[in-house]
Amino acid sequence: MLGGSGEILDVGRSKRLFTPQLRRAITARDGGCTAPGCSIPAPWCEAHHIHHWEDGGPTSVENGALLCSHHHHAVHAGAWEISVRQGIPWFVPARYLDPQRRPRRNFYWRPGLAA
Repeated sequence: MLGGSGEILDVGRSKRLFTPQLRRAITARDGGCTAPGCSIPAPWCEAHHIHHWEDGGPTSVENGALLCSHHHHAVHAGAWEISVRQGIPWFVPARYLDPQRRPRRNFYWRPGLAA
């Protein structure tokens, strides 16, 4: 997949770390931390593999999401699962946080998008 200027936005499994071009594209999409209710801006966030690299996930815009350090650790600890719906990261909390595991997303950075 290529960006508007021809930059590569999907490096597959050839690189584990997100390239500057991938990070810019993810930042343009996410704005900041994608965890529900978080307002940490993009420069303070880390790019996270939604389908973890260790489990065969590619390094791509579609498989990336910005997370602040707190939420990045929470995702890796199992407190949240992330999926992407129509280009937007959605979070499903662990059963101990919400027994019904209701999906939620961050409306801070993109408030005008319908749920």
